[in-house]
Amino acid sequence: MAAIGNLRHRPVRRLTQLFLGLALYGISMALMIRSGLGLNPWDVFHQGLSERTGLSFGTVTIAVGAVVLLLWIPLRQRPGLGTVSNVVVIGLVVDATLALLPAGGPLWIRIGLLISGIVANGAATGLYLGARLGPGPRDGLMTGYVARRPNRSIRLVRTVIEITVLALGFLLGGTVGLGTVAYALAIGPLAQLFVPMFAVAQPGDVGTGQVAAQPAG
Repeated sequence: MAAIGNLRHRPVRRLTQLFLGLALYGISMALMIRSGLGLNPWDVFHQGLSERTGLSFGTVTIAVGAVVLLLWIPLRQRPGLGTVSNVVVIGLVVDATLALLPAGGPLWIRIGLLISGIVANGAATGLYLGARLGPGPRDGLMTGYVARRPNRSIRLVRTVIEITVLALGFLLGGTVGLGTVAYALAIGPLAQLFVPMFAVAQPGDVGTGQVAAQPAG
């Protein structure tokens, strides 16, 4: 299989898919924020930091992504174009979308925003992971740690990381609610649906199982 991040195979398709996926990911985050019904664990943390520091949500997202990326160094992880792009593009898009999308509204509209945000997040995950240009910094932190500690399961490590950032975000004032639970229940099946759908096959692949096995988010 061609190495992840190698652009020699179908570069236009993969770059287009990568940046569409990252842009959609930022939009999906903004939809969930505007719903006011709860965020995924990392975004609870981002929102809490944003409220405490006065920085925009997108700026905090970029800063946290950059810090997490530095943690790849002792884990000997190698970022791809998708990894670096993930840090920058999502933060810029979420801020731009929040500037255009008004807050509040009737409950039924907020529920619609929440559902749309969760589904869009799943599709965005499939698009950017399917481009096979590198995982996001947060996923790479998890997989890198497991690679260095093979006796630890991905499920356990991901659970510990997400519970930790959720707890910190809640203490900082991030929004935990129905949306947090809905995201936790829905993102796995959605990623399972969308990642194989958008996976770009490369020479030597038997199927898209390699891509589908990667963590989502």
